[in-house]
Parts: sequence; C-alpha cells; structure tokens
Amino acid sequence: MAQATQRLADAGVPSPRFDAEELAAFVHGVKRGELHNVKDADFDARYWETVARREAREPLQHITGRAFFRYLELQVGPGVFVPRPETESVVGWAIDAVRAMDVVEPLIVDLCSGSGAIALAMAQEVPRSRVHAVELSEDALVWTRRNAEGSRVTVHHGDALTALPELDGQVDLVISNPPYIPLTEWEYVAPEARDHDPDMALFSGEDGLDVIRGIERTAHRLLRPGGLVVIEHADTQGGQVPWIFNEEAGWSDAADHPDLNNRPRFATARKALP
Repeated sequence: MAQATQRLADAGVPSPRFDAEELAAFVHGVKRGELHNVKDADFDARYWETVARREAREPLQHITGRAFFRYLELQVGPGVFVPRPETESVVGWAIDAVRAMDVVEPLIVDLCSGSGAIALAMAQEVPRSRVHAVELSEDALVWTRRNAEGSRVTVHHGDALTALPELDGQVDLVISNPPYIPLTEWEYVAPEARDHDPDMALFSGEDGLDVIRGIERTAHRLLRPGGLVVIEHADTQGGQVPWIFNEEAGWSDAADHPDLNNRPRFATARKALP
C-alpha cells in the first residue's frame, strides 16, 4: 500500500493514499475500512494492474466502475462525466431550497444530467418530488438510464436548450452542472478530465459560458413564477454567472454561493413574479 501510494504521488495523482486504498478495496471486494482483514498472503497481484492504470492518470472511477455522490453509488465509465465532490454542495443547497417550498410534489428538471447523479440525489432526498433528467449525448445516456433504472427519475434524450416544452411554466426548480470550461483553458485541465471525460461535458465556447447562457433561457421558459434555477460554474467565473440571470431577463435574487473551500461554485436565481 505504501509503495502504491508513493507511485501514485510521483505520478501527480491528487489523493494518492485514498486512491491506493480504494483500488485495493475494489480488487479484493471489500470496503476501504475492511482492508486490514486482507492477509498479506492473500493480496492479489492484479492490484498492480489497477495501480499502473491510475498511475497513467486513468480516472479512479473508470477503473472501479463506480462513483460515490452524496448517498448514492453510481455506475460510470467511458463516455460519461464523472461526478465531482464539489457538486454535492450545489445539490445540498437545491435540496434545502425545494424542501422550503410550499409544494407537495415539487417538479424538478436536471439539465445536462450525465450519470444522473444530481437527478437521483434530488429524487432520493426529496421523496415526493417528480424529477426529469435531460441528456444530449447518446454515450452518456447509456449511463443515465442505467443509474436511473428502478428510480423515480424520468430520463429524456434531448438538448438542454430546447428540452421539455410540455413542462413550460410548471417547474419548481431547474438545476444543472453544465460544461463551463473555456476552450482556451484546455491545456490546464487535469489529465483525468481532459483525456477521459467527454469534451461535450467540459468545454463551452471561448469564455466557458455559452451553454449557461442557453440554459438561462431554458430555465426561464420551464420555471413557474417564483421558481428557482441552480447552476454550477467554475470558481473563476464567480460574479459572471449571476449577471446572466439579470432583472432585464426576468430574474430576481441572482447570487453566487461558495463551495466547501469557500470558492464561488454555483449561482442561483428566482424567476421574477408577474
């Protein structure tokens, strides 16, 4: 384990000890906290194959085939964006906001759904909600549907910019983790994302805000008056995204919110009342 941790650290992996333990737990079919039960003599040589893959900066979640998000364990792999821990705080804010609404069965739409992490977390933690997940990529949609099977989430193959006209003016909350990396930032993106996450889930025009501008129009169309939009963005885009959701466009209370590291991570706005 120590040797694997050092190898991963030397390769620039951000969390080498955690990843070394998670790979060992995966290979041996136990939880990380149960690794002490694996005897040295039983340690599987296949472990070093997984370490070599992670050393080459293949995402941990692609190797194990699973990603953890809030209270969920999701299936992920090539073709779908791997959900990140920072998105959990975005969803936490949205869940609190929906619970505070005086709505018996809140209607929620997740745009650019990917693995379905956001939609499934909302459905799980807001028990009487009706949740719709929209995903454009056919490759990602395979994972969305796989994860949503047996859940209350309704999955749609469609473009976030034209989605669900049948729900216009009825939705209580629109939430999205859209692509928001500027094309000019390609070389600075971590290898795990740049080389393995789909480009469609990462990049969005010269300033990274093209899809967010489109989602602003979609959210305004879908939401009822007083409904909320919650949208993740890069920490370098703090201040820019609330300006997109301005009063002239029919919004109120636009604001940025920090993640657990106190960096601006997501913006929220309310559709103005008539």
